[in-house]
Amino acid sequence: MGWIRLGGRLTSFVAFLAATTMLAAGLRLTEMVTGKTIDRTPWAGFCFRWACRCLGLDIHQHGSPSDSTVLFVSNHISWSDIPILGSLAQVRFLSKAEVGQWPLIGWLARQAGTLFIKRGGGQARRVRNQIMENLGAGESVLVFPEGTTSAGLTVLPFHGLLLKAGPDSNTPVQPVTISYRRAGRPDHLAPFIGDDEFHTHLLRMLRQPSARVDIIFHSPISPAVETGAGDLTRQLRELILDGLARIHRGELDQGEDCPIRTTGDPEPPRLPSLHGGRQSPDQSTG
Repeated sequence: MGWIRLGGRLTSFVAFLAATTMLAAGLRLTEMVTGKTIDRTPWAGFCFRWACRCLGLDIHQHGSPSDSTVLFVSNHISWSDIPILGSLAQVRFLSKAEVGQWPLIGWLARQAGTLFIKRGGGQARRVRNQIMENLGAGESVLVFPEGTTSAGLTVLPFHGLLLKAGPDSNTPVQPVTISYRRAGRPDHLAPFIGDDEFHTHLLRMLRQPSARVDIIFHSPISPAVETGAGDLTRQLRELILDGLARIHRGELDQGEDCPIRTTGDPEPPRLPSLHGGRQSPDQSTG
């Protein structure tokens, strides 16, 4: 059964990557022809939702992402955190520079507007300024302040410098907790840690039955500009850690504040026509 499941999901995932690549190339070509920049955020959300379907994830959402511009702050367990969270909120991601070097995936991430940071490269202040610029332009940004992935059993210590981009730009901060489970216990397959490689990790996930993924969107907070980085870091980590403990205790299993749609085709965004006006992706552009 595992091999049959793997074959079906892998075929769907490869087809998804091919379609997403053509979409990204099409958006780029449209920009070159029209001379206008296309907002890729809704397109990225559409692709992220399809990625989650191909991965066979059983996603349960609790709470809602803010309708206003916020700095999202989440714990980090796997590369799959990105399509999951990207399917639920319109957001730009901050990712480690290594992801930008992954074949095809890195190119697609850049097309989606991902901000990359090189660990230990002394880029934190520059990236913080870039985040503040995006927040000031009305674009929500999501950061993983642990700086790496964990096994999902706890929340690692946070690096606080990037988190100050919120209060320094007068932008609320919304904590997010994500957790993967199988049979009510923390999932040992989902964490992408150590020397694991993307393709081997992907195949393991595709072969196994669906993991349950719980995401808690905590209430946004508005720390004052004078709030110290240490105080803000502790407050956010405690909120996210408390959410993780609630998920592991099964407190959220009986109900969902805002379950996401897991059946039916996601509605695609609309692409500007090369001849003026707007049209959907399934209409001819000729």
